[in-house]
Amino acid sequence: MKYEFQPIGIIQSCFKEKFGIPRQSGLIPEAEAILTILPPYNRAEAFRDIEGYSHLWLSFVFHAAIRDQWKPTVRPPRLGGNQRVGVFATRSPFRPNPIGLSVVKLIDLDISAQQIKLKLGGVDLLDGTPVLDIKPYVPYSDAIPDAEAGFAPTPPGREIQLSFSRQAESELQKHSAEQVIQLKRLIYQMLSNNPRPSYLEQEKRNRFGMRLYDFNIIWEVEDDRYLITELSPLSDQPFA
Repeated sequence: MKYEFQPIGIIQSCFKEKFGIPRQSGLIPEAEAILTILPPYNRAEAFRDIEGYSHLWLSFVFHAAIRDQWKPTVRPPRLGGNQRVGVFATRSPFRPNPIGLSVVKLIDLDISAQQIKLKLGGVDLLDGTPVLDIKPYVPYSDAIPDAEAGFAPTPPGREIQLSFSRQAESELQKHSAEQVIQLKRLIYQMLSNNPRPSYLEQEKRNRFGMRLYDFNIIWEVEDDRYLITELSPLSDQPFA
């Protein structure tokens, strides 16, 4: 049997590359995205009453992790990248069918003419991600407080010290106070979840960079102290 699916929408995310994306949704509340619905699914009646739900399930394609062959075991970052476990015991993007599932916060629904956009929060989605389906999150059935979580029983993250260089602060001054607060919160939450691959930690590498919104961000890390050394725009467009 073979099945084919058409995306119902495309994600425009603050994460422009895979490095730095949280390993689960909800870990970084400030991580936002816009889901633009594609024709013929951009009909207002298809979204009637969706605003009554605070959170949504998204089924999507790991479009940047598609491989010709699948492997039965993977090395999850939670185990340091050194131990193999069964692919079906993980949420690795490298799967027989590269389909992901995330719970995201519905911040806003914008319906105008034939265009429908959903503003989402707490995302773990790469820019350009194709979305296959949307379903409401229902707390009484979807939340199981006493469920067991295997080798990932507790959430990642820790308190860190974050500072910005003079250059980075100067660049931030070009934007509104609201935008600066949002970006600083996003950077803090991202770094407190430690996006570094474990093998780079073992190599004692302390300088990293990534794209976030339309910025290129360079930082240095020593223990739990992070310094944003450089923050440069990739375009003249606002990042919010």
